[in-house]
Formats: sequence, structure tokens, C-alpha cells
Amino acid sequence: MTTSSQSATTPTASHQKANKTLTYKLLLINGVNLNLLGKREPDIYGHMTLADIESALTERAAAHGIELICSQSNHEGKLVDDIQHYGLLAEASAQVDAIIINPAAFTHTSVAIRDALLATQKPFIEVHLSNVHARESFREHSYLSDVAVGVICGLGQLGYHMALDYWLTHTYAITLNK
Repeated sequence: MTTSSQSATTPTASHQKANKTLTYKLLLINGVNLNLLGKREPDIYGHMTLADIESALTERAAAHGIELICSQSNHEGKLVDDIQHYGLLAEASAQVDAIIINPAAFTHTSVAIRDALLATQKPFIEVHLSNVHARESFREHSYLSDVAVGVICGLGQLGYHMALDYWLTHTYAITLNK
């Protein structure tokens, strides 16, 4: 059953026809040490856990008919495998339309993650909880920023929500309630 509030946020039939290749799936990738959110340096990263963030994002995406696939690892190769799988190697119906990634420390070191993202040819947004430009100078360099659709940093967990809202409005043409 569709309610009026659902129909206002569900992609229109004409939009669906125009974009019949959309899978209505997004990938959320979180890198090294993000499993420690809420415990590790809460003055920098906040008190919310990664599970809290993922739960809120998954619920918001689902409310709009979008599946959010979440992956976190402290191992670079696992993140590369997930990006490759959901972005290129899975059957077309299981591939994602776009990616939200907080590569954490891999931001500053991983050509492998960059190459995996580029290989998928899927658009992505780079998210950081802290303002990397206000921290140690080595954190100012990103191997991903120049090929990302956008970069959101320094806004805590709100940055993830902003990235999700971008994909909801720009990929799926969903009108969000303010």
C-alpha cells in the first residue's frame, strides 16, 4: 500500500523508466579504525558508534526504497574487494549506483582503493568525520578527492547524512522533506 507521504518520496514512474539501469542500491564503505567510533578519541570523532550511524543511514535509505550496503574493515584488501564486487563484479542487479566512502587513514595512503573506485566507474562521495585540513599536515592529502563527486569533512556524522541525501536527490530524483 502506498501512502501519500511514500509517493512524495518514491521515484516517479517516468524517472524509473528513464533510469531503468538503476539498482536502487548504495554502498557505504568505512575504513580503518572506524569500528572504534564512540570509544576512540570522542573529542575528535564524536560519541556515536559506527553501528549507530549505519543504522540511521540504512533506515533513511530504506524509507525511500533504497538499499544501503554497509562495509567496514581495517584491511585495505577487504575494502578493495567490496568496492570491486558491488561496483563491477556482481551481477548487474546486485551492483550499486553510487558509493559513500570514509576511507579513514587509507585516504592518505591507498592508491589501491583509488584504483578500485575508478575501475567501477561509479560516482562516490568522500566523507570524513573530522576536518582533515585542521589536523596534521599529512592528513591534508587525499588519493581520492580529485576523482570524487564531492568531499564532506569536519561535520561529524552529519557528513554521512549529507552524502546520502545527495544521492537520494541527484541519483534517484527523490524530493526530501525538510
